[in-house]
Amino acid sequence: MTITDLPAVNASLNALSSVFLTLGYIFIKRGQKDAHRNCMVAAFVTSTVFLACYLTYHFTVTAVTKFQGQGIVRPIYFVILITHIILAVIIVPLILVTLSRALKQRFELHKKVARWTWPLWMYVSVTGVIVYMMLYQWFPAR
Repeated sequence: MTITDLPAVNASLNALSSVFLTLGYIFIKRGQKDAHRNCMVAAFVTSTVFLACYLTYHFTVTAVTKFQGQGIVRPIYFVILITHIILAVIIVPLILVTLSRALKQRFELHKKVARWTWPLWMYVSVTGVIVYMMLYQWFPAR
């Protein structure tokens, strides 16, 4: 594996995080608290590994990858990208607060912030995969 493989690794980590987030949501709705906890910890670990790989890639690779799509897909890509970036910054402290409250067993406070954290985290994870697909698979540089 080389540094150029990291965008695909990052997309895979985002996809895996989305799976853990979905399963965690399903488990908590079913009252399966241990399974919920395990999935959410797995989502946190997966997202943390993603962040390390993402930072490694962007601190190492100096070339800029330009989006090649044209027409209506171009503004769609940039809307997805911009919202993804903004929410990716916002989600980090939300995840840490949500996790902290769960670890301290302050479940009522945990639930209050988790109802915001979960959909934003899911959006960031899913749009991370979409951005990768649009940039590297659907409209790659020629």
